[in-house]
Amino acid sequence: MTPTSLEVGESPVLNLVLTLILTPILANAFYFKGIKYSTIASGIYLVFISLLMLYFHFNIQNEYFFVSNITLYFILMVSSIYLLSSIFSMSYLKVEEMRISERLYFLLLNFFASSMLFSLVINNLGLMWVGIEATTISTVLLVSAEKSEVALEASWRYLILVSAGVTFAFISVILFYYYYHTLTISTLLTEKYNGGLVLKFASAIGLIGFGTKVGVFPVNTWLPDAHSEAPPPISAMFSGVLLPVALYVLHIIYQISPLPTLYSWFAVISIVVSSLIMASQTNIKRLFAYSTIENMNLALLGITYGSLFGVIILLISHAFGKAGAFYSSGLILTSVGSKRIDNYGLWRLRFTPYSLILSSLAVTGAPPFGTFIGEFLILSTVLHYSIFQFIIVLISLAIAFISINFHVSRMVFKGERALMDENKVMGFVSLISSIISLGIGVYIIWWVL
Repeated sequence: MTPTSLEVGESPVLNLVLTLILTPILANAFYFKGIKYSTIASGIYLVFISLLMLYFHFNIQNEYFFVSNITLYFILMVSSIYLLSSIFSMSYLKVEEMRISERLYFLLLNFFASSMLFSLVINNLGLMWVGIEATTISTVLLVSAEKSEVALEASWRYLILVSAGVTFAFISVILFYYYYHTLTISTLLTEKYNGGLVLKFASAIGLIGFGTKVGVFPVNTWLPDAHSEAPPPISAMFSGVLLPVALYVLHIIYQISPLPTLYSWFAVISIVVSSLIMASQTNIKRLFAYSTIENMNLALLGITYGSLFGVIILLISHAFGKAGAFYSSGLILTSVGSKRIDNYGLWRLRFTPYSLILSSLAVTGAPPFGTFIGEFLILSTVLHYSIFQFIIVLISLAIAFISINFHVSRMVFKGERALMDENKVMGFVSLISSIISLGIGVYIIWWVL
């Protein structure tokens, strides 16, 4: 069967898009009984539907929804990591005590997934902003879910800083409406860009506003705190899919009003700063959080210079690789009771050493992982436009590669600490997520050859 593109206005297709948004919310109907199982069932259904939409190239454009080929990959990312995090959470909540109940945890997790999917498919820049803001509301309690004062402080910093950033994003949305008198994305993308001052200002403000969620320097200070203190499955969703969803919005804004010099240099500076900070990290989750900043800004650089194929490969591979990294950090926490980077001798465990090494190689762009291919395509494009930026980014990526893999090697191969047994479900999810990132790269290489 040859995949086909389903066009505007076909009600079955529109109903399918509606189910993407509503399915996680419907899972909350089982709040008082079996919500964790309904959440997993919701994830399985969303993965199936997203694969179906991707196979048939469901392109939708009407007054309510805007789904392009690029959108489909983001939908698949959100659905997949949502499913994996749901399965991981079911076991993680049994071994770690939370500040909130299990029912409330899964309730918020479902709203989190639904708000991200809403942001991806809605055909209105203003409502897209609403969806991004909804992700903040639904995740504040999740960030502080673990019982520690540091987690509570991180959640407040997350709320204040991200809310401030989203306020700037709202100003950007207002300026776009002022100029075009519409916020319909499909209409905005067809308007001819004339380089007007209002449009440039709107795009610059949008970079700061939505860039707060993406992790653009200097408005990314909330990210290491929130990622390091949130439960590992929530950190996986933050790094794996929330930041790419915000990046998708920034991609839309850049298409409406491109500012290549501004966007590219913000991305380059963010990559440099995050890479330098990685070497001195002592917390494994903070280390991976700074790695996320590096990867997201490399994707932003790819968007700036038009390497969209490289960006998609990088983001999908990173989503699974980074999710695997945070799942591995959860396994480490349950095995040694600490997030600190130290000599533990993790090689004696059944799942953790393999998932941790594979995921670390994935997020640092080691061949033949999919992230390597994505980075190669993006850097090839950057080289065409700016040799100076290419050299800076290449050096920064090398520093990040050495820093992360050095820290991980210490944790795996050095030390003789006493270790507790791993949870098999958590270990399996962590390993599978890491292997998927490797499989993406192997498949692309096989497909090209």
